[in-house]
Amino acid sequence: MSEGNATVASTTSAPATAERLRITEIFHSIQGEADAIGWRTVFVRLTGCPLRCVWCDTEYSFYGGGWRDIDDILAEVASHGARHVCVTGGEPLAQKRCLILLQRLCDAGYDVSLETSGALDVAAVDPRVRKVMDLKAPGSGESARNLWSNLQHLLPHDQVKFVLASRADYEWAREAVAGHAIDRRCMVLFSPVHGKVNPRELAEWIIEDKLPVRFQLQLHKLLWNDAPGH
Repeated sequence: MSEGNATVASTTSAPATAERLRITEIFHSIQGEADAIGWRTVFVRLTGCPLRCVWCDTEYSFYGGGWRDIDDILAEVASHGARHVCVTGGEPLAQKRCLILLQRLCDAGYDVSLETSGALDVAAVDPRVRKVMDLKAPGSGESARNLWSNLQHLLPHDQVKFVLASRADYEWAREAVAGHAIDRRCMVLFSPVHGKVNPRELAEWIIEDKLPVRFQLQLHKLLWNDAPGH
């Protein structure tokens, strides 16, 4: 083979290697939170996360996983026959090729959501994707990682989620919503950390302060606790 042909062969084979992601699991379940709650959904959980929130319930996704071609991922998603797809983690945007997966899922006609920590830049996310972006309260141990410039890239169909472990977290979140007028950009979700804040108390705080936010409990925890694959 000539040097020129070898170069062509190398270039041709590159996309197959480039379009792979490390995947922890793909599973078919019920969406447990955000505005798509209750819908039958295929979850694509990517491996890895640069954050270490103290209340994290998916630590098993930090390591391991297996490399899979994006074509293979799309084929498995299609096999479940669901309209909704949620790309989650870990932190899915920690893998740069997540952006390719999101675009291809949208191109295939799915209703696509992305669960992201808010610590990584969301500017390049396909605008068809509904971003569900956490802003980390102090009780998470990772509030210093919040990338506040991400608020500029939110669209009306996106959501900002605050997971709250204490009254102090609630007051911090309340001030963040007001100070950045987040409710004028998109839906705001307040959720209690399981076992840390009584859900009824959080609901009563929201009512008392007349906040423009949506209270939520994680439906999947009520149905399956923290079992992987749900």
